[in-house]
Parts: sequence; C-alpha cells; structure tokens
Amino acid sequence: MSTQPARSLGRVLEDLGSTLLDLLHGDALAVTEIGGVGIHDPHDAQHYPPRAIVLGVGVHGAPAVAELLRGLRGHRAAALVVRGPVEDADGLADVVAETGVALLALTRGASWAQLAAMLRTLLAEGDVGEAGADTLGGVPSGDLFALANAIATLLDAPVTIEDRRSRILAFSGRQDEADAARVESILARQVPERYLRRHEEDGVFRRLYQGDGLVHVPAPSFGDEVALPRVAVAVRAGDEFLGSVWAALREPLTAERERAFLEAAKLAALHMLRFRAGTDAENRLRADLVATALEGGAGAVAALGRLGLAGEPALVLAMGLTGGRDEDHAHVTAERQRLAGALAVHLTAVQPRSAVALLGDVAYGLFPVAGDTAQARERAAQVASNFLLRTGERAGAVVGIGSVAGEPAALARSRADADRALRVLFGGRTARRVASIADVYVDALLLELRDLAIANRDEVTGPLARLAAYDARHNAHLVETLAAWLDAFGDVIAASASVFVHPNTFRYRIRRVAEVGEIDLQDPSARFAAMLQLRLLDLGD
Repeated sequence: MSTQPARSLGRVLEDLGSTLLDLLHGDALAVTEIGGVGIHDPHDAQHYPPRAIVLGVGVHGAPAVAELLRGLRGHRAAALVVRGPVEDADGLADVVAETGVALLALTRGASWAQLAAMLRTLLAEGDVGEAGADTLGGVPSGDLFALANAIATLLDAPVTIEDRRSRILAFSGRQDEADAARVESILARQVPERYLRRHEEDGVFRRLYQGDGLVHVPAPSFGDEVALPRVAVAVRAGDEFLGSVWAALREPLTAERERAFLEAAKLAALHMLRFRAGTDAENRLRADLVATALEGGAGAVAALGRLGLAGEPALVLAMGLTGGRDEDHAHVTAERQRLAGALAVHLTAVQPRSAVALLGDVAYGLFPVAGDTAQARERAAQVASNFLLRTGERAGAVVGIGSVAGEPAALARSRADADRALRVLFGGRTARRVASIADVYVDALLLELRDLAIANRDEVTGPLARLAAYDARHNAHLVETLAAWLDAFGDVIAASASVFVHPNTFRYRIRRVAEVGEIDLQDPSARFAAMLQLRLLDLGD
C-alpha cells in the first residue's frame, strides 16, 4: 500500500509512473499537495489552480519548455508535463531548479485526454468536503489505485481493476513488466476490442459471470503479438456483478497466492461499492453546495469556500434542453444528465475552479472570471459556444449567461439573469444557442411584462382590440397589415411585399386600419403602444 499522500506528486508518479509518466527533473517528494490539473493554451489567458500539474500539450523543444517553466513559476505550478522524449532534457535541470516546477515526460503514444482523466481521478479525493480516514482491509476506503497496488504486492504481478464493460478503473505499478496489450489497455483505459472478442469466443466472460473462482486465461496469439497469460476473478456484491480484477502472470500463482487473490476480490467489492457510493455522494454534495452558493444567502460564502471559489468574481451559466413535450421523459432526463456531466468536464478543463450541478431541469455552472469586464463576459460566452459546438445541435441544448457577481450575495442575481436569458432562448424567437442577459434584455422584459398582464388578467384593449374584432367578423387581415407596416417603418412597398399583396391594396388596408382602429398612425405614442401589444400577442402565440 502506498505511504504517499493521496494528492502528492510522489503518489501520482507511484501510480502512473513507468507506464505513463517519467520524472525528468525536480523533487517529487517536495510536492505534497497538488491543487488540480491545468492545460496550457498559448492562445488564451491561463487560469490554473495553485500547485497545479500543467499539461503542456504541443510544447516541444528545450527552449519552449524552458520558457513555459519560467512562466509557470508565477502561477505557483507544481509540475509541467510535456510529450517525451524531450530534446536536450539534461539542459533543463537548471531551469527546473530555478523555478521549482518539476518536469515530467508523457510516454509516446499516450493520450493527453486520458492522462487528464487519470490525474483527475487520482486527485478527486478531498475535492469536495473533508476526506474521510476510513480504511477497508488496510487500504483507504474507495481508493482503487491503492487497492490495485496492494493486490499486485500479494501476487507479485501487475494488476488491473475493470468494470463490467472492461474499462480500466485502476491499475497497479510495474505495468512495464506486463506485455504490450496491457500497456495498450491502460493508455486507452479500455481492453482492446480484439481481446474482448477472443475472451467472448473462449467463454472467459461466461465463466467470470457464472463462477466465483479464478479464471485462468491462456496467452492469446495475434500474429507476432506476444502476450502473457492472465488470471481473473469476478468482483460481486451479492448477485450484482461489479467488475473484475486481472493479473498478468509470468509464473503460475501458488496455492497460497490463489487464496489471497480470491480474498482480495471480496475486499475489492467493498471498495468498488464505496467508490460508487462516494461518487454519488460527492455529486449530491456538490449539487447542494452549488445550490447554496446560488441562493446568495448566509451560507454562500462557506459553500464557495468548499468549492474553491471564495474571494473571486464569478458568473452563472444555465443550460437547458429545448426538447418537445412529446419526447420520452426518460430519454430527456438521461440526455440532460449526460450533458450536465459533459459541461462539468468542459468548464473544468477551461477553468479548473468551475463547479456544475444539475438542479431540477437546468444545469447551473459557476464560472470564475477576471472581474466584471466585457472581455470576461465574452470569454464565458465563447466557452459556452464551444461546448455546444462539440455536443452538436441534435441535443437541443441552449445556454443562458448571467451577470458577473463580484461578491457571494450577487450570485442569486446572476442566476436570475441566467434563467431570464435561458427563457428567451427557449422561446425560439432567436437563432442564438448562447445568450447573455445583456444580449436579450429587452426580450426578457417583454416576457415578464406578458407574465404581469396574465397575472392581472388583462385583455387586449384600444385600437388593437377593435382591429382584431373586425378581422374576426370580416376576415380583413387588418392586424396583419398594421404589424407589417410597423415592421417596415411605414415603407408601403416593403410591407406589402412581406404579406404578398399589391401596394395599392396595402394602402387601402392601412387606411382601413386607421379608420376601424381609430388610431392616429402619425402619433409616435400610438405606434409604440400598438407595437408593444403586437409583440406581446406574438409572445403569447
């Protein structure tokens, strides 16, 4: 079992080293607390949590690496990861010593996205609330990486813990002692498809699902590819199949180690249940903290502190789905949850201190910004637009953006503004998929004015009521004529073309509008009143 703190650089290297990461320069033991994961983007403003591991995607060559290391010193970064091998790596030792930022190399062929996901998994403990000190079998409760290392020590073989779909949940050290297939599985966080098909054909999964003992898997052959034999055991909680534990063997297990493996599978079930329950509990706690912060009351300061957002301006993003009423409720609910999770990943990648929670039918995001500036609001809109561009139009998601909250008490107002913008987008009167309250302020006011009219049980009165009544009796299209004339600013040619009638016919109708409606079309106040009522009627439709 690891003796390194869960959020230390030493622990990261212990769990991911030799397979994904190599420490080139720096003291791993000196970094006992990692604040999060950041991604370097040379074309955008950088926002990293304190003591972050920064992923230098696309940074190549010693001069570029040295420049970035010096830049990260001002951000108090803990480490920089660049793609290996690094040219002239020895010459960077002095820069690492000067900046105090450790330098790591990501092995060739590994995915940056997978590395970011693994790092966030390792660092997840303690992100929200206080981390517990419970242990199961001497291993920190729910820490699957620590469990994998403990089982690997018992078996003297590299181990992976997989879910029901053969996705890698955690793995032990010493994976370099296994084979290329195992390394490929870890890099992709998924067992390769060719091995899944072979295991299915050989009945490996059937034996895992139906039995409680060890399943010995001979080394499969795929051309010149060399693989080690495997031994696997199912992980169950009662009748529920949770996953499996796999060991790559260079030598057969002794009888004592086989018994230890079977006992370890029972312990693994407890850890996987605690891991799953912990994830659910963490999501519920995060939703509660976000909801408390959005209320802006007395508890907002404490909630923002636990979310890591205290003391900085932020704005609220509200995401909803525009799905129709006839769509399957279960499908819409699942799609809403999927998009909320995707939004959380997207915002965290852009701004690590972001927080997202699904509250009812709306996913709210707390997005830190650098003050109440036009640039900050534009950045939030661009981030939301990029997210919707990646999810595609099929999902039907729209995002409303609230005002910037400079203090916790102002977050409630920011949420209200985000909801107002979202309601305008739901109305479908604009082609926008992202809008801040500043973009749709007038439309939001009109919706609220209509709400007030409905609450007061107001009816259409005055000239518009007379025109509507006349149209109902004579089918004269006078309301349509007035709307076209007002929209065209009195341009008869343009207005007549918009309703597909001859200009002379339109002139006759507009005279009838003035006569029947008893409205002076030369009076600006009369025109404004008519336009407002027409707009409210249109909103009602």
